[in-house]
Amino acid sequence: MPYKKIINQYLTKHGFEAFVPKAVLFDMDGVLYNSMPNHAVAWQESMKQFGIQMTVHDAYATEGARGIDTIRNMVKAQKGIDISLEEAQKMYDVKTHIFHNMPVAEIFDGVVPLMQKIQQLGMKIGVVTGSGQRPLIKRLLDDFHEFIDESRIVTAYDVDCGKPAPDPYLMGLRKCGNLQPWQGIVIENAPLGVHAGVAAGCFTIAVNSGPLSDDVLLNEGAHVIFHRMTELVQVFEDIVKSSL
Repeated sequence: MPYKKIINQYLTKHGFEAFVPKAVLFDMDGVLYNSMPNHAVAWQESMKQFGIQMTVHDAYATEGARGIDTIRNMVKAQKGIDISLEEAQKMYDVKTHIFHNMPVAEIFDGVVPLMQKIQQLGMKIGVVTGSGQRPLIKRLLDDFHEFIDESRIVTAYDVDCGKPAPDPYLMGLRKCGNLQPWQGIVIENAPLGVHAGVAAGCFTIAVNSGPLSDDVLLNEGAHVIFHRMTELVQVFEDIVKSSL
């Protein structure tokens, strides 16, 4: 694939002079972990308790947003009422409880080799997630302690506006050394996350690990799309070196 052409189109669109990646910002669910099937079940079962219908498609389409925002939007759409952040948090706590009683999701094949390659290229690694659940953050630190530390993790509690707003990825750039958008690469799997990465001005790679069509991610502005992390590992260095 002519990555140099794609990168030039990215630079032209944003009015940047150069693409000099110094950090890679990963989403968590559906990118690092094959956890979205569990999240989809937990969303459906928890929301049913509150009279809210949520489908598997809804779970994937809203993935990456702050949980409390997803809940407030769905309650507004289905019941026509505005609920407080506190009410939404109580509902989200039920979803969290169900999720943490499900089998532990495995790390996707290719994630660790990709992080090794990023590290070898002298780049930093950050994680930008819409979650704020402490057990998930602890697992991140346990599983990827060779590559990341807590100072480069952005959670739901680090920003007022979650994905699809650019704020989480702008915060990720800040936490990786006050970088500019043209110095960051975003790796996402969800439409809201892709939108956020693109809105932040970052070169955004989609890994479509779920049931949504590629068009959904491309329509949000994904610059390149893969279906498995192992595919990205094989060409990641080509993408980075195409910018030189």
